[in-house]
Amino acid sequence: MFFADWLANCDREEIIDPHRGLLPFLLVLGLVAVLLILQPDLGSLSVIAALSIIVFFLAGAPWMHLAGISAGGVLALWILIKSAPYRAARLMTFLQPELDPQGIGYHINQSFLAIGSGGLFGLGLGHSRQKYMYLPEVVGDSIFAVMAEELGFVLIFIVLMLLAGFIWRLLHIARQAPDGFCFLFVAGVAGWLASQILLNIGSMVGLFPMTGLPLPFMSYGGTALLVTLAAMGMVANISRHVSKSSRLAGKRL
Repeated sequence: MFFADWLANCDREEIIDPHRGLLPFLLVLGLVAVLLILQPDLGSLSVIAALSIIVFFLAGAPWMHLAGISAGGVLALWILIKSAPYRAARLMTFLQPELDPQGIGYHINQSFLAIGSGGLFGLGLGHSRQKYMYLPEVVGDSIFAVMAEELGFVLIFIVLMLLAGFIWRLLHIARQAPDGFCFLFVAGVAGWLASQILLNIGSMVGLFPMTGLPLPFMSYGGTALLVTLAAMGMVANISRHVSKSSRLAGKRL
């Protein structure tokens, strides 16, 4: 929200100027990054960094600035991984899930078992076996694996299409936004939810390392749900103004 408000009030010359655009952007993002590293919460940092870069790009930042930020982010991520043994172990588990199935690879292997057990049509709602003392964080990070086991490939594919349609609808609202702030805010929310959904589901199927991020609207967690619903409330308010603007334009025509 801060970046959307700041960038919406900047003209093109300020955004492309390294001192008035890139430097303040890096200072604010760096401050947030330090706080998240101290927690530590690398998963949330990845989402926030990606979201910030998306908003900066949509505001008109030069490609060279974006490439430099991305390269610096990848380098910083590598240093953070190498500096903490548990992060390095998590990366090794991602690269070789079968390396230690009863140790550091336990979570991802149990996730594979849950998803594979679901087959095409699932075991039935509430009939998951892996969620009983096998799969960790069944109501949090691993909710997708439980859903895949109970619902099966066919229904989980429909769920994924519904989530994709929801993100598309957010982008449609962003394109019709009445001003720059609304456009950047709604597009940022779409990028945030899309990246978090991608990272959560991707980590369950082995496309990304385990991040500990919840699946929006589905994982248990009061704070995450509260923030998500607050963002949806603001998007709904913006959408209402978009609808009013469209009706007024139709009457003028």
